[in-house]
Amino acid sequence: MPLEAPLAPAVERAAELNARYAHHGATAVLRHALTDPQVGRIALVSSFGAESVVLLHMLSVVDRTVPVIFLDTEMLFPATIDYQRDVAERLDLTDVRRIRPDRAAVLNRDTESLLHVADPDACCALRKSEPLERALGGFDSWITGRKRFQGATRATLEFFEADSDGRIKVNPLAHWAREDVQDYLLNNRLPRHPLVKEGYRSIGCWPCTSRVEAGEDDRAGRWRDSAKTECGIHFKDGRIVRENA
Repeated sequence: MPLEAPLAPAVERAAELNARYAHHGATAVLRHALTDPQVGRIALVSSFGAESVVLLHMLSVVDRTVPVIFLDTEMLFPATIDYQRDVAERLDLTDVRRIRPDRAAVLNRDTESLLHVADPDACCALRKSEPLERALGGFDSWITGRKRFQGATRATLEFFEADSDGRIKVNPLAHWAREDVQDYLLNNRLPRHPLVKEGYRSIGCWPCTSRVEAGEDDRAGRWRDSAKTECGIHFKDGRIVRENA
């Protein structure tokens, strides 16, 4: 069999994909992302958080065999772990990969599980960025559930973007409004994360997540009272990237 041609640089591919699918809807973008040769081998990365079930359901309709990477930081709410199991079973997702931090690295760098207090960026690197780097080792692209309305740092999000190390990030829901998410949840009778009804609109690790008040943006409860707004997977020095370890 002839060898597959190498993929073009991620920046070029992202620009071409955005031009080609600029006027498509979320489901169409997802469907094309799973089959377009410019995207390559792909997985969906999900936190199984407040709105994750929307994209997970969409994937289950299009192709439930696509790998789903679930980053278990070992500091998640117990409700998130239960919700992950329930959603995966309900949607019949056949390849959910629960990824944990490296045990030796945790024992070396966060023995007392207090690194998030002293250095939250280092904690996110240890428990999220580095495990994700390993999990994505065999993929050319990955799918996220990020949306423009989630905060100022995501206001210009496109369907496709170049990653820092040559991968494509696919954001099928980038242009959705909050009302679109709610309509999809209701119309498809999807189960909500149990913490949503308690005022959590963006759900991460329990030490760094708090309830969101009326009038605040969805991510106001993440790393409250600090300048930190992202876990390090998507942003660095104000640019949309995924940090290496």
